[in-house]
Amino acid sequence: MDDQIRIPCVMMRGGTSKGPFFLRSDLPSDPQQRDQLLIEIMGSGHPLQIDGIGGGNTLSSKVAIVGPATREGADVDYLFAQVNVLERLVDTGPNCGNMLSAVGAFAIEQGLVAAENGETRVKVHNVNTGKIIEARIQTPGGELRYQGDAQIDGVPGTAAPVYLAFLEAIGAKTGMMLPSGTPHEIIDGIPVSLIDGATPVVIARAEAFGLTGSESAVELDANRDFMTKLEEIRIEAGRRMGLGGVRGSVLPKPVLIGAPKNGGSLAVRYFTPHTCHSSLATTGAVSVAIAATLPDSIVGTALSDLRYPADLTFEHPTGRMDVRVELDEAAGGGPIVFVTRTCRRLFEGAALVHRKN
Repeated sequence: MDDQIRIPCVMMRGGTSKGPFFLRSDLPSDPQQRDQLLIEIMGSGHPLQIDGIGGGNTLSSKVAIVGPATREGADVDYLFAQVNVLERLVDTGPNCGNMLSAVGAFAIEQGLVAAENGETRVKVHNVNTGKIIEARIQTPGGELRYQGDAQIDGVPGTAAPVYLAFLEAIGAKTGMMLPSGTPHEIIDGIPVSLIDGATPVVIARAEAFGLTGSESAVELDANRDFMTKLEEIRIEAGRRMGLGGVRGSVLPKPVLIGAPKNGGSLAVRYFTPHTCHSSLATTGAVSVAIAATLPDSIVGTALSDLRYPADLTFEHPTGRMDVRVELDEAAGGGPIVFVTRTCRRLFEGAALVHRKN
C-alpha cells in the first residue's frame, strides 16, 4: 500500500508572494486537521522547510484555499493561511492581497467561474475578513491570459494585469476603520495611527525613530533596538485595537512612512510583523491608502493636499506600488481602493503527505 496521500494543488505566484492553491473540497473540513496537513505539506519547523514545498520565507510560505462562495454576492470563497516557517503554526487571522490576485485565475481554471470575453470580474469572498474584493482578470476571447505588459516591482518581467477593487476594505478584523476611536494617538512616546483597513495596521512616521523610511529591509531587520521598540508598540496597539494579546499573532502589522526619495507619494516600510517586507503587501498598501482619507491620521497629515480620486505611489524596498483611491458617494463617501497586480500559474500536480495509520 502507498504510504503517501496525493492532494491536488497548483503552485501560483500572486503579486510578490507565491504558494500552493487548493480546492477546499480536497482538504479536511476540520480546521485543526487541515492546519496540521498544511504544516506537513509546507515543511514547517525547519528554516529551509526542507521536507516540504515551502520556500523558507514568509512570502513563499503561504496557502490559498478556494471553493464555491458561501456568501451572497460573491463568486468564490478564498481562505488565506500563513504557514509559519520556523514554528509548526498556521495563522488564518490575516489576509493576503498578493495571493488574492491569483484567486480569480485559479477559480477560472478550476471551473468555479466561467470566463467572459475580454475581462472576467470575479467577486472573491475573503473568508478571513468576511469582505468581498472584485478581481478583474484578462480573458480575451474567453481565454485566460497570463502574459502581458504589466510590470510590478518585486517581480521580474511583465504579465497580464489583475485589477483588484477592494469594495469593502474597512474594518477587516474589527469592523471599524478606527478601532481605538481616534486617528492619532501616542504609544511609548511615538505618535501612531491605528487603522483597520484591508488588514489592521499601526502606522508611524519613520522620523519618530530617527529613520527616513527609505532604509533597506536588511538594514531595518538588523536594527535590533528599533525592531524591539516596534514590537512593543505593536503589542500595545493590538490591545488598544481590541485584538487582545498579539505577541503570538501576526496582527496588527507595523508600517513606517517617510518622505519619498524617487518621486512617489510616500516611502513605506511594511513589517510582517517581525521582519520588513521585501516589497509591500497589497493589504498594507490598501490600509495606508485608507488612512490617507483621514486628515488627522499620520498618513493624512503627510498627504494634506490630497484630492479625490487620487493616484498614490508608495515607494517600498524593491520599487514602487501604485494605488488609486476613490470615494464611493453611493455608499456614504467611503473609500474604494484599486491595486494593480499580476499572477502566474507555476506548477500543477499533487502535494504528498504521510498516510496516517
